[in-house]
Amino acid sequence: MMLDTLKALLAVYGPTGQESSVAECIKGLLAGHADSMRTDVMGNLIVEKKGRPGGKTLMFSAHMDHIGLIVTDIEDEGFLRVTKVGGVSVDSMRCRHVVFGSGVHGVAACQPAKGETAGLQHLFVDIGAQNRAEAETMVQLGDACVFAPDLIPLGQHRFASPAMDDRCACALLAQLLIETENPQNTIVGVFSVQEEVGLRGAATAAYQVAPDWGVALDVTAWGDTPEVKLPAVKLGEGAAIKYLDNSMVATPCVRDALAAAAEKAGVPWQREVLPFGGTDGGAIQHSRGGVPTGAVSIPCRYVHSACETIDMRDMDSALAILKTFVNEAL
Repeated sequence: MMLDTLKALLAVYGPTGQESSVAECIKGLLAGHADSMRTDVMGNLIVEKKGRPGGKTLMFSAHMDHIGLIVTDIEDEGFLRVTKVGGVSVDSMRCRHVVFGSGVHGVAACQPAKGETAGLQHLFVDIGAQNRAEAETMVQLGDACVFAPDLIPLGQHRFASPAMDDRCACALLAQLLIETENPQNTIVGVFSVQEEVGLRGAATAAYQVAPDWGVALDVTAWGDTPEVKLPAVKLGEGAAIKYLDNSMVATPCVRDALAAAAEKAGVPWQREVLPFGGTDGGAIQHSRGGVPTGAVSIPCRYVHSACETIDMRDMDSALAILKTFVNEAL
C-alpha cells in the first residue's frame, strides 16, 4: 500500500549527497517488480520496466535527498558549527530535533547576539558534549544531520513529516513500478540524488537514459492556509500538473497528455503555476538536444520544514494519473 511505502521511506536517513540508504530501501521495496535496477556513478537509482514494442521511453524522476546541515567546526565547548545543505532557513531550524547518520541526536539552535539579525552564521547544533574532545568522539567535520523522523497523522487523510520533499514522490514512483504490469510505454524510474543543490543527479541520469519524454515527480507549494493564497493549489483537491516553475516551462505535449490521463482516470487534478522553485524536470528538459518534459506535483504545506504536510488523496490521484499515462499510445 502507498502509505506503507511512504512510511518506510520517511524513516530513512538520506541528506543531499548521502542518499545510498534510501536507494537500498527502494531496492528492497521493488524486488521482483522491475526488469532491471542499477546505481550510477552519481548514486542515482535507475529502475526499468519494459513496455511494448513501439512504445516511448518515459523517464520519471523523484529525488531521494533531504535538506540538512553539515558540520563545519567544533567549538571548545562542544557545540557544532554548521552550514546548510540545500534550502534550509534559519527559522525552520530553531530548536529542532536533528539526527546524524551515525545515530547521534542533537538540537539545532540559533542564538544571535542582542541587536543582530539571525543568520546562518548563528546556527549551531548541541549534541550534549561538554567539550571539543567529547564531541569529536561523536561527530566529525563533514558529517551531516537532518530533521529527525517524526510522522504525524493530521485528521483522516493528512500526514506531516520531515522529508516529505521528496520521499512522498519516491513512494509514488515506487508504487507506480510495483502496480504496473506490461505497460504500453517503457518506464524508467530514476530515484535521483542531489536535487536540493541544483538538480545534479537528474542531469546525469537523463543523459544516460536519453528518454523520449520526461516527467518530474515532486512536491509543490500550497495556497490554502491563512495569508498564503499562491500558488493556487490546495491540499486534498488532487495532484497538480505543472505548467511553469523557475526551472522549466512544461512542454505542452507532455503537460496535455498528463491532463488527458487525469480526465480518463476520472480523478481530481489541479493546474500548477509556480512562480519560484524548480524540479528535476528542469534538468531533464535540457538534456542532450532537449527532452519534452512535464511534472506531476503533490501539494505540500510547510515545504522545507520539519512538518511538511500532504494529503494521501492527492497521492492516490497522482498514482491514477501516472498509471493511465504510461499505458497510453503517446
